[in-house]
Amino acid sequence: MSLFSSHKSACISPKIDKGILGENLVAKWLIQQGWQILHRRWQCRWGELDIIAVKTAPLKDSSSQNLPNSSIIAFVEVKTRSRGNWDENGLLAITESKQTKLWQTAELFLSDRPELADYSCRFDVALVRCNYTQKKSPFPIATSREEQLSKLTVEIGNSVNLAGYQLILQNYISSAFTIHLD
Repeated sequence: MSLFSSHKSACISPKIDKGILGENLVAKWLIQQGWQILHRRWQCRWGELDIIAVKTAPLKDSSSQNLPNSSIIAFVEVKTRSRGNWDENGLLAITESKQTKLWQTAELFLSDRPELADYSCRFDVALVRCNYTQKKSPFPIATSREEQLSKLTVEIGNSVNLAGYQLILQNYISSAFTIHLD
């Protein structure tokens, strides 16, 4: 699946969507961390999940012996903000109401996929800074954004220049919240 693909079918606009740039950056970072991207911008009646990623890793017990593999699904909410924002780089936008919508959306996603029933699930939040820059891209003009991103190494706290913007993955919060059912 392309890092730039999505389930939305909208007219292609020459204007760059900074939110999509932020999601692309986070998807690239997740892939570098060994995650597989299952879906981007998955939608249902409850809302949208920015990134759904899965990772399978061997577990070790206290004696360092290998146990069966453990698979985890991360539902990643990406918040992309420019300098001078008022919501702590997007963190304050993850309200209790937003968390409930994300949980309902994830529940609907999983309900149609019994093959994922044994996977552990968590909700992660990625905070991305995105600022317009005059800095020229280090890539030839004919290189697409997807090709440019594929050649970059994304690290938390380090900036990358892409499509005329400086992007920084400021923070990645694993298991950022849990849903408490009454």
